[in-house]
Amino acid sequence: MVEPLLDPLQDRVLKSLEAPPHRYLATNLLFPRGIAAPPDVTVLKNHLKKEGRVAKSDALIILRQAAETFRKEKTLIELRYPVIVVGDIHGQFFDLLKLLDMAGDVAANKYLFLGDYVDRGSFSVEVLLTLYSLKLNFPQNVFMIRGNHECRQMTTFFNFRAECLFKYDLEFYETACETFDMMALACIINKKFLAVHGGISPEMVTLEDITKVNRYTEPPRQGLFCDMLWSDPVANDSGTSPDKYKSNEVRGCSYFFNVNAVNTFLKRNKLLTVIRAHEAQLEGYKMHTWNGPGEFPVVITIFSAPNYCDVYNNKGAIIKFDDNNLNIQQFNYSGHPYILPNFMDLFSWSIPFVIEKVLEIMCQVVNPKNTAVGGAMAGEKIEEMKESIKETKTEIFRNKVKAMSKMMKMFKTLREDKEIIMQLKGLCPDNKVPKGLIQQGRKALEGALDSFTKAKEWDMINEKRPE
Repeated sequence: MVEPLLDPLQDRVLKSLEAPPHRYLATNLLFPRGIAAPPDVTVLKNHLKKEGRVAKSDALIILRQAAETFRKEKTLIELRYPVIVVGDIHGQFFDLLKLLDMAGDVAANKYLFLGDYVDRGSFSVEVLLTLYSLKLNFPQNVFMIRGNHECRQMTTFFNFRAECLFKYDLEFYETACETFDMMALACIINKKFLAVHGGISPEMVTLEDITKVNRYTEPPRQGLFCDMLWSDPVANDSGTSPDKYKSNEVRGCSYFFNVNAVNTFLKRNKLLTVIRAHEAQLEGYKMHTWNGPGEFPVVITIFSAPNYCDVYNNKGAIIKFDDNNLNIQQFNYSGHPYILPNFMDLFSWSIPFVIEKVLEIMCQVVNPKNTAVGGAMAGEKIEEMKESIKETKTEIFRNKVKAMSKMMKMFKTLREDKEIIMQLKGLCPDNKVPKGLIQQGRKALEGALDSFTKAKEWDMINEKRPE
């Protein structure tokens, strides 16, 4: 295995935590049977779990082999029980590892992943390499359909593109996007359940309509392809609305569908339920029992990214189908390495705090009313400066002092709230705190961290498809 980083000065703070590997995973370890054969998944997962990296050339091999495997699959996959259904992952690699350990060995179980593997989290590259390697090793046990984030538009607006450029380069990113174009769009489970990322569409009359979609491209802003990735069930417990399909203003595209729309679709196609992902849920899942509490839910939403964006405080969940039984299994989030916004280095992150201290010193030197630090020496210097500067220049100098004081207060606020702000940055694709939230002060910041509903409210703007 790859040797960890050395500690020649023996000053590593957390000696109990193994240092990350200091070299790429060797090709002969990743591909023990040669590059034409699938990679060693166990070696890869252990290496990535320690924050190790894979050489770009080896990573591209995995991407291209996965793309070719996806290309050969049908647009509408058909699976039989038993099946494990997984919702959104969103770059939460360490939660994915926990999920796989909890759900069971991939060699002995079929997995269906419903999309949104990338963006929001900081480990999307690791998620893709792991899932693609599992697909290459177990092509009849691992199935992946496309989510709304598996496209160039969303990954540029959010952080997957930035992550690829930080860890590799533009070629890696473009190759990853090409793999997205090859993915299937939906799956029929046991001829009873339709599994998609988003939902149904007014253009989805029969299942045959799905098979006619040209999936080998960037998703359009309207039409069946768009709706399967973007549509949502109406947001009420009864599933009612004036129209079967109404414009989805939350997403900025596609539709909300109601109970009449889904019942009509299910009856026509002799199906029981639509299983979808696409929406964060407090418990990790939601049963849309629109036909009554005693009836089987017509829609089931599953979400597998616990503590979404590091602020939602939600659980993750998966669905297990086995011998005509449907079971929901929940799990909590796992700890992960601390990543600064936009993969910033510690030196760049510390600059505002250094500036704060410099400004504080300057203010104490030039302000005659503040002698707590400068003492008598600072006061004498001020007197000398007053005598040597004319009245007009003195006024300009005073304005500069005031400006420095304001800047010092601003940087002090940033320093005091940095931990809360750091946690909230997951809510914004550009790694900035929600504008309305920061204006409400520290109490609002703390409150947002405690409430799933509040976090979802502040994050609503990011659910909308970019123009």
